Amino acid sequence: MTRSQGTWWCCSFGGLLIVLLTLQSMPQGSEGSNILGVFTSHSTSHFIVHMSVMKTLAERGHNVTVLSVVPPKVTHKSIKHIVVPISAEEEKLLHAGLSQMAKEKPSIWTAMKSIFGSLVMLIEKQADVLEHPLFQELYLNKGNQFDVVFVGFFFNTYQVGLGARFNCPVIVSWMGPPVLMVNDVLGNPELSTVPQMQIAVPPGKAMNFQQRVQNFFTTLGFNALHVYLNHKYNKFYDRLWGKDKSMPTFEEAMKNVSLAFCNAHGISEGPIRPNVPSIIEIGGIQVKKRPDPLPEDIKEFLDKGQNGVILFSLGSNLKGEHLQSGVVPIIFKTLSSLKQQVIWKWDDLEKTPGKASNILYKKWLPQDDILAHPKIKLFITHAGKGGVAEAQYHGVPMLALPVFADQPGNADKLVESGYGLRLELNSLDVAEFKEAIKEIIENPKYAQKLKSFSQLYRDRPLSAQESVVYWTEYVIRHRGAAHMQSPLVHMSFVASNNLDICIITALLLYVIFIINKIFWKFIWKKLFGKSNKASQKKKVKKQ
Repeated sequence: MTRSQGTWWCCSFGGLLIVLLTLQSMPQGSEGSNILGVFTSHSTSHFIVHMSVMKTLAERGHNVTVLSVVPPKVTHKSIKHIVVPISAEEEKLLHAGLSQMAKEKPSIWTAMKSIFGSLVMLIEKQADVLEHPLFQELYLNKGNQFDVVFVGFFFNTYQVGLGARFNCPVIVSWMGPPVLMVNDVLGNPELSTVPQMQIAVPPGKAMNFQQRVQNFFTTLGFNALHVYLNHKYNKFYDRLWGKDKSMPTFEEAMKNVSLAFCNAHGISEGPIRPNVPSIIEIGGIQVKKRPDPLPEDIKEFLDKGQNGVILFSLGSNLKGEHLQSGVVPIIFKTLSSLKQQVIWKWDDLEKTPGKASNILYKKWLPQDDILAHPKIKLFITHAGKGGVAEAQYHGVPMLALPVFADQPGNADKLVESGYGLRLELNSLDVAEFKEAIKEIIENPKYAQKLKSFSQLYRDRPLSAQESVVYWTEYVIRHRGAAHMQSPLVHMSFVASNNLDICIITALLLYVIFIINKIFWKFIWKKLFGKSNKASQKKKVKKQ
């Protein structure tokens, strides 16, 4: 071998060794898996959480397809996106329902009443989406093979059947802490001792008597609602797949959910409660490790905020036109009189509430990136779960103006925890509003509380993104990971509550009681029966 050949051989061998070492050091698992996300909820805030999960998996190198009814605000260049939009008439009904809720006193029951009234379309439309040709193409085209399907949960439990439809495991994506509909499909204990979403309990504290009473009856109410909804889900399931003999029953399909990603972090947020291993907490999944660069106009506006900046947003669903007349002028009058700069999320830039040098209106905001900016001193929010999590992560105090659903409960929790204050949106007063803003900005106790919380919120063995990647790939590797299932999934209501044991025990006790009664009656007769007869005979003789 010549010297040049030897040199070439050494270089080639060295290069090959480097390639092998590089391949060996790369993460092993299920890279390049085909993942389908089906998100039929009309809530943009829910969809941001779901898409943050999908984006994380796309960044990992997986092939991600997403079907939704709203366009994505969070996405990735390699995600294939299919949108089945709602009609103009349906959108009008949706806005009417939101407007109705915005004008009523916020509570969980107000939200439920609206959902089963003017917003019933939210439930009905989700079944329509699965009958749309764009969706059916996904499984009618035999070239489409998926390794796992994600289902965004929101009054659509019947969609667990998508696992059987695509012959792959099912993972649930949920926008908050575990709730009844999530617990039901995973065998997670549903306990009346765990505070429901509208019960605000300070960290480390137990519910008082009044809260326990409220929570107990609320839990009963949710269980009754769950029974009613399961009846509806059965009908939707039969409508979609009842004629397909290859599909399991709805009851069987509910037993084939691998795990649920819940947008919560119980250790820091509470409540502390038992969860089965298939409940995976990914609270703050939408929060970026490093904020993206801000749009130039927002960056310039923030930078010139010498007295700090306030971010004001009532979320992605609620618009100014939904609010009671008179509320918006009060908000404008208050915010325009402040020395702080204000970024205000407003949908119709042609018709703003008014012009002020300290206010910047934007139709859409990179909320997480803005909250990460050091000039932000206050977040005025509707107290949606996503926005609250982002503010908590970045340590930004909040003034909550809740409207519906879980928002009143979220608002009460942040007040109880010392992270801000709450006011009623429909009864805002300029003086009260301004005083609350001043209190939060000037009193350091709110920011200090949030700084401590933020440290706790971030302190995890795996980040939210790492948890999503690991557990998704775990489910794919283990073909659904059936070994993780709670036994409760395969037990009936009677068995899981030991009602059969209670009934048998009660019957045995009753039989023992009867036998015992007969036995002692017999003994009594044997011991005292003769003496009684003798005494009766004596009485007869005396007479």
